[in-house]
Amino acid sequence: MRAVIQRVSEASVEINNKLVAEINKGFLILLGIEIDDTLEDVIWLSNKISQLRIFSDEDGKMNNSIIEVDGNAIVVSQFTLHAKTKRGNRPSYIKAAKAQQAIPLYEEFIENLSNTLGKKIQSGEFGADMKVILLNDGPVTIIIDTKNKE
Repeated sequence: MRAVIQRVSEASVEINNKLVAEINKGFLILLGIEIDDTLEDVIWLSNKISQLRIFSDEDGKMNNSIIEVDGNAIVVSQFTLHAKTKRGNRPSYIKAAKAQQAIPLYEEFIENLSNTLGKKIQSGEFGADMKVILLNDGPVTIIIDTKNKE
């Protein structure tokens, strides 16, 4: 499971010109699910993200978590995070999980993060053509892969 976490001042998701998610301060999380990902990956990643200390404290140092700043989050599924580009010019997505495996893990991730943060997590729509709009704050962008836990 791979996530790109962007600290944002604001972010939103539109599908078919309709606003489906919108936040101010918080995280925009792009989530890619791989064929061998499990519930263990979901739990580890959601806990890791909720504890990331990448929000500024009163001294301007990145020392606060999303919980400490009462931030919000949007989660967007993005299978292209598992693109393989080693050979040729057309990326291969052979490692990306198919919908029947990925959707339950995607939904479980959102639920687990919601429970960890103690608030509703907004999301895009799995498999939809989405327009993601964000104002990256910093910019701060962190990439986490559950295959690199140790």
